[in-house]
Amino acid sequence: MRLGIFGTGYAGLVTAVGLAEVGHTVTAIDKDPDIVARLSDGTPHIHEPGLQELLTANLEAGKLRFSTRAEDAMSASDIIFLCVGTPPRADGRADLSQVEEVSRTIAQQLDGYKLIVEKSTVPARTAYWIDTTIRRLAGPEHEFDVASNPEFLREGSAVRDFLQPDRIVIGADTDRARALLLDLYEPNFDCPIVSTSVTTAELIKQTANSFLATKISFINMVSDLCEELGVDV
Repeated sequence: MRLGIFGTGYAGLVTAVGLAEVGHTVTAIDKDPDIVARLSDGTPHIHEPGLQELLTANLEAGKLRFSTRAEDAMSASDIIFLCVGTPPRADGRADLSQVEEVSRTIAQQLDGYKLIVEKSTVPARTAYWIDTTIRRLAGPEHEFDVASNPEFLREGSAVRDFLQPDRIVIGADTDRARALLLDLYEPNFDCPIVSTSVTTAELIKQTANSFLATKISFINMVSDLCEELGVDV
């Protein structure tokens, strides 16, 4: 399958390399020409065990390429992944400016059906906002769907987590989008695939992150208490 990925940060680069490794043809986009040049030479700008070896192998196999030109991904892809950053703003809410920028870019270059998939961590119902933004700018004549496919990667084991996941979550509200994502994953991954609605998938990711933060906060509190009492954790 031909895939386009917007964003080559942590999630984007691991996703691009991982999907190329299992046999897909991937074009990854980044606005920074220096990053694109480094990645095209096989030098990743993040460190993860196994990442450089897989990056080099898939570049040499012709299954992976990098570009600053959005049209290189749009023209050659069946599925487009949004892997751009959504950092917290000063008020604590997610900054979706990069998501909006990519949505506008996609709207300008739609030509034929595309499946647009969120991998960025976003608030629930962001997919509907993306859908509305693209339809408003592209016009009603263009066919596309917006789906959610959150990542659950851990720093230090991200490549392994991608290639050997304990579950895959796909959120799709149309049969066409769901079928495409199942075709993408089922032949290559031997793990449970959770198929649900777009908003549910978005909330699954938010809930997983919140639960992890809760566990860390809890054990830190227990550690502080043990230190006060002179107790081994």
